[in-house]
Amino acid sequence: MPLWRRSAATIRTLDGRDRDAALAVCARDPVGSVVAAVQAERLGERGPAGTAMLGVLGAERDHLEALCWAGANLVPVQVREHHLDDLAEHVRRRGRRCSSIVGPAEEVMPLWRRLAPVWSTPRDVRADQPSMVIDHGPAVAPDPAVRLAVPDEVETVVPASVAMFTEEVGYDPTLVGGAYAARVSELVGSGRTYVRIEDTGDGPEVIFKADVGALAIGVAQIQGVWVHPEHRGRGLGATGMAAVVEDVRARLAPTVSLYVNGYNAAALATYRKVGFRRVGTYATVLF
Repeated sequence: MPLWRRSAATIRTLDGRDRDAALAVCARDPVGSVVAAVQAERLGERGPAGTAMLGVLGAERDHLEALCWAGANLVPVQVREHHLDDLAEHVRRRGRRCSSIVGPAEEVMPLWRRLAPVWSTPRDVRADQPSMVIDHGPAVAPDPAVRLAVPDEVETVVPASVAMFTEEVGYDPTLVGGAYAARVSELVGSGRTYVRIEDTGDGPEVIFKADVGALAIGVAQIQGVWVHPEHRGRGLGATGMAAVVEDVRARLAPTVSLYVNGYNAAALATYRKVGFRRVGTYATVLF
């Protein structure tokens, strides 16, 4: 058990009265905080049981210095060195309920070092995930066959989403309940899943897929990018992402972001080709 160094910081659960202050904290780094900003925008609404937006108050307890979304993911926002011991102790007392810790690496990794001695061994620690953005038109021509999926296509989209998740994370998410399929349906229904679908002779099949996984404070974070293995090497990732960028910037947010594993040279090259540039580093601890 670690010896926690106490500081003057105070951790408390935020509510609707804190919404503007929480969004102001997120606005200091919109790209790095977009996942938590989604939840900050919902402060005051009834959320899933066991989830909370934690606020870190300074010594005078009169202003909000940092945040941490504690839900399916643990997402620190603007957490600095002098906050870490108190935040880690608070999170430790809540118990681990998240499937990952994710966010800017300079916040995630120090927080994880404090939680590692008391939490279960993670399946993977990805400490170098380039955070990339594009805030202008794509540098390659968009694929005209990439479009928004429609609700009638959910059954076609789910296998592609499951294949992407299994390839990226290492297990089939549908084996632990129906939440993953429900999330796919939610994204499709809200106009946030892009696909290229082709008829392979055995029926329609997703060839390219990408989701707007988080949308808040003028930033759309793309998640779940996937090209069918049999169609890789054709440039579909670049032209597909160009189509996504073009539509997202016209319809949802001026800034499009994503993060990618640092060892994934092919993906990095594709995103750079489209016009994305690196602005920071994410980290993810997967349980």
